[in-house]
Amino acid sequence: MFLAVSIVAALVALLLVVRWIEPRFAFFPSQGEDATPHESGVDFKPVSIDTSDGEKLRAWMMTPAAPRARIVYFHGNGGNLSIWMPCLLNIARRGYAVFAIDYRGYGVSTGRPTERGLHRDVDATVARAWADAASGKPLVYWGRSLGGSMAAYAATVRRPDGLVLESTFPEARAVVRGSPLSLLVPFASYRFAVTDYVNRTPGVPVLQLHGDQDSIIPFALGRELFASIREPKRFVVIPGADHNDDVPLDAAAYWSAIDSFINALRAP
Repeated sequence: MFLAVSIVAALVALLLVVRWIEPRFAFFPSQGEDATPHESGVDFKPVSIDTSDGEKLRAWMMTPAAPRARIVYFHGNGGNLSIWMPCLLNIARRGYAVFAIDYRGYGVSTGRPTERGLHRDVDATVARAWADAASGKPLVYWGRSLGGSMAAYAATVRRPDGLVLESTFPEARAVVRGSPLSLLVPFASYRFAVTDYVNRTPGVPVLQLHGDQDSIIPFALGRELFASIREPKRFVVIPGADHNDDVPLDAAAYWSAIDSFINALRAP
C-alpha cells in the first residue's frame, strides 16, 4: 500500500512539474512596443481586442487603398509585434491588408500565455478582423512556427479562403520526438495539433512554406505535416532559409509562390 501511494504521489508531482514547465518551454514573449509601422513610413491602426476571459490584446491593422487580399497573421512563440514588424511590413508592402495580434502576455497585451488562452485570443481575433466579408477580397490566415497552429485553429472557428503555414510542425509532440523531453509527453497538456485542425476544415487550400536549413523546426517535420494534411495543398521549399529569417535568400521565389497562391483564391 505504501509503495502504491508513493508511486501515485510521484506521478502527481511529476504531472504538476510538467504543467509548470510547459508554458516556459512553449512561450518566449517580449514586453512592450518598441517600434511601430508608422516609424517605417507605413500607415497602420492600433486596435484593442477584448477576449472572452477579460484580457486585452494589441493588434495592428495595415490596409492599403486597394488590397489584394486580407491577411490575418499569427506570429511565432517569441518576441512581439515590434520584433515581427519586418515580416509584417514585407506583407503589407506586397499590397496585402494585414491584421496581426500580440498574444496574451506579449507586447502590451495583458495576461499570461497558455495554449487554451491563445485559442481564446484567436477566437476574439477572427471575430474582429474584417468581420464584414463584403470586401470581395480573399481572407487568408497566415501562421509562422507556433503561429501555424493558431492559424490552423482559426480556420476551424471562422473559415478562410486560404491558409498559409510557414515553418510549422504537425503537433507539439513531434517537435520533442527523440529528445529527453519526449519522456514527459504523457503528462503534457499542450498539443498545438496543426494536422488535426487543418483536416477539420476540408476544402480550404493550404500553402506550406519551409526552409531547408531550419534549425528550430526541422525540414523533415514540415514534410511530415504536409504528408498528413488533406488536399488541396502545395509545399514550397525555401532554399537556404533558417527558422527566423526576415527575408529568404530567394525572396523572388518566396513571394512568387505566395502571390500565385493568393491570386488563385476566391473570396466569398
